[in-house]
Amino acid sequence: MRRSIGLMAVGHACVDIYQGCVPALVPFLVAERGLGYVAVSGITLAATLLSSVVQPVFGVLTDRRPLTWLIPVAMTTAGLGIALLGVGHQYSLMWLAAALSGLGVAAYHPEAARMARLVSGGSHVGMSWFSVGGNVGFALAPVLVTPIIAAGGLPLTPVLVVPALIGAAITSWAIRSRATGPVARSTTDGTEDWPSFLRLSVIMVCRSIVFVGLGTFIALYAGQRVGGGTTTGGTALFVLFASGALGTLLGGRLATRYGRIRTLRTSYAVAVPAIACLVFVPGPAFFGFLALTAIAMSIPFSLHVTLGQDFLPGRVGTAGGMTLGLAVSIGGVATPVLGTIAEHTSLRLALSTLIMLALCSSLIGYALTEPT
Repeated sequence: MRRSIGLMAVGHACVDIYQGCVPALVPFLVAERGLGYVAVSGITLAATLLSSVVQPVFGVLTDRRPLTWLIPVAMTTAGLGIALLGVGHQYSLMWLAAALSGLGVAAYHPEAARMARLVSGGSHVGMSWFSVGGNVGFALAPVLVTPIIAAGGLPLTPVLVVPALIGAAITSWAIRSRATGPVARSTTDGTEDWPSFLRLSVIMVCRSIVFVGLGTFIALYAGQRVGGGTTTGGTALFVLFASGALGTLLGGRLATRYGRIRTLRTSYAVAVPAIACLVFVPGPAFFGFLALTAIAMSIPFSLHVTLGQDFLPGRVGTAGGMTLGLAVSIGGVATPVLGTIAEHTSLRLALSTLIMLALCSSLIGYALTEPT
């Protein structure tokens, strides 16, 4: 089980690099293409809107029949979109390339979540390792993107397809190994609790808006607060996503000890003052509060997956697609709103709106009970 979930986590990292690539490219799109807050928000929207719309469709399809072949194909598509993003100078071409990447991400998550559920046996810790693969991918994105694009500019984005090709090869090998090994069976009996799943979905949407909003604008905000241009922005993104990976791993351990619902409520409650300090407290403490925010917002991430699948035990593909994919990408739909607020007022005021969303996630958590 450990080897299988480890390979799944590596594949998850390779595909979610491309969700992290979009915010990592934002400072370069501003510097080289002269895009404003609303325009770069539109690029983020392109990468997430199509993903948000079609992800439930892929979830329904994977509930009807296994589509393991789709996983490496989706990974390659996600990488191809980012590879093309810097090639064209027209905004419409950049938008379409980002949308293509989002389509690949959408196709990956439901089937990958279903397989991860099988190989982990529904373990909180096992699913946290699979989920942390996505956080690692996010964290690696600025490490990969910043030095390459800083050295050669946006025309070098085709180089960024390499992780997708590596991940597709690793995942294809893992799928073949799984096919010849013992077959794990999923639990499909039990009552579906749609009201609880919908409440959980609202929590996930709030969390997604916060995390995608920070991912889109934190590089620019770090430059304003700390200075240093694109290098400081890349550092801020790395802190955000790497701390998110740590939080995801902590989530599985804390849930095993204290329970998923209690852990979820407490984590979002901690995020409220953390975001407030991130936005308003001056000085080098910026990076410390950024790390605390990312940890608090990421502790519940893998718990969303297992809770969603337990609320809908007969639809683990749909639940996995919603919790791992849609709940991550839907936040991009709100980024143009944040961008509009930033352009007409300030980026600080735009980011301060995220405080209330974290508070809503914590409060709605009190309407959830542990599924039987």
